[in-house]
Amino acid sequence: MAEQIYDIAVPGGGPGGYVAAIRSAQLKFKTAIIEKDKLGGICLNWGCIPTKALLKNAEVIHTIKKASEYGINIKEYSFDFTKIIKRSRDVSARIVKGVEFLMRKNKIDKYDGFGKLIDKNTIEVTDASGNKSLVKAKNIIIATGARPRQIPGIEIDRKSIITSSEAMVLERQPKDMIIIGAGAIGVEFAYFYNELGTKITLVEMMPQILPVEDEEVSKTLEKEFVKNGIRILTSTKVLSAKTTSKGVEVKVDANGKEETLTAEIALVAIGVQGNIENIGLEQVGVKTEKSFIVVNKETYQTSVPGIYAIGDVNGPPWLAHVASAEGIACVEQIAGLHHPGVDYSNIPGCTYCQPQVASIGLTEKKARELGHEIKVGRYPFRSHGKSLAVGENTGFVKLIFDAKYGELLGAHIIGENATELIAELGLAKSLEAVGESIFKTVHAHPTLSEAIMEAAADAYGEAIHL
Repeated sequence: MAEQIYDIAVPGGGPGGYVAAIRSAQLKFKTAIIEKDKLGGICLNWGCIPTKALLKNAEVIHTIKKASEYGINIKEYSFDFTKIIKRSRDVSARIVKGVEFLMRKNKIDKYDGFGKLIDKNTIEVTDASGNKSLVKAKNIIIATGARPRQIPGIEIDRKSIITSSEAMVLERQPKDMIIIGAGAIGVEFAYFYNELGTKITLVEMMPQILPVEDEEVSKTLEKEFVKNGIRILTSTKVLSAKTTSKGVEVKVDANGKEETLTAEIALVAIGVQGNIENIGLEQVGVKTEKSFIVVNKETYQTSVPGIYAIGDVNGPPWLAHVASAEGIACVEQIAGLHHPGVDYSNIPGCTYCQPQVASIGLTEKKARELGHEIKVGRYPFRSHGKSLAVGENTGFVKLIFDAKYGELLGAHIIGENATELIAELGLAKSLEAVGESIFKTVHAHPTLSEAIMEAAADAYGEAIHL
């Protein structure tokens, strides 16, 4: 067995792992990254990037459908489902090549294979041919990510009952689909396939779709989805799912009323579980809880000194940008640099359906539950100049401030480009901006971002265009 000694070794090449490796190399650490599949992890290969490519196709189709509103007559149109899927895969492949280039640029040694901890400083790497090599390191940062969680008793056959990975590469467009789980993943696929013409039934156990979002936002999105032909079943539990000769049958219970749903395909999108199996955690004494590695959320150190875990494998929030932020924080602390830590109260969450949804901080309900006396400002896009000009005026901006100190506690946007607009509020929150500093900042006209200024002004009774 060949043996190498590194300052930092990173099992897992997703947005947590590869970012940690790059920051490590920038700080002049001898660095290795270990990946059994393609660099980029789920995000670049089967999540964030390829799904956004698919959703762009849906947006284009949406625009074509309403072209007459812009005075453009498109009497007939068609699309090639196979080419839509291929474009998504091509985008993914291109960005993965970019990550591979970054590994070479930063002189990071890449090991192709499955990594398993042998002791607190050693990883055994087994490649596709069964060849083994040892990677020794002073510090190990586990970034093995997560995978779709399954419903107990429901078998994923990846043909009729599928996960998000299969939903991205179907050979043909299904006539109808049942989507189990109305979080961000389920909602995005519901939007995509519905826009293409697939009949969608969206099933959610909680009382609202996008359960982590503000209630007003979720209700607005549900109204839009229903208007566009999506059937939504909330407060509904899935009892069973089985394949049939025609596709799949899903038995559900909605407040004591049972119903059997049928479709060609059922997509299970109920969350994720950590990739912790067979990587040697038990052997070296790394503590786990359920399917995730237990860490100190300030240093990301596990129960074993010198072994760290970042990203999805250490638990929620399961977001690529969180994994990257944790990777940088972890490496900089190993290097002895001052790092303020990841502020988990200031993490943006985005859902890329149309209308888009984006939020940061507390919902109104949560702010009240925590005992805050609050000021709430809202500004609707329906009367907003730029929204009317671009022809997308569904939704609103909602801002929540602490009434005593003016601190921005939460921000919630549903509407055109919400996922881009949220960045302003993330920066405002990180700089501890108060309501007045937001609405006294001059925003360019006409822009969608003016809605943020107006919402902040509304909270203080100073909105001009309401």
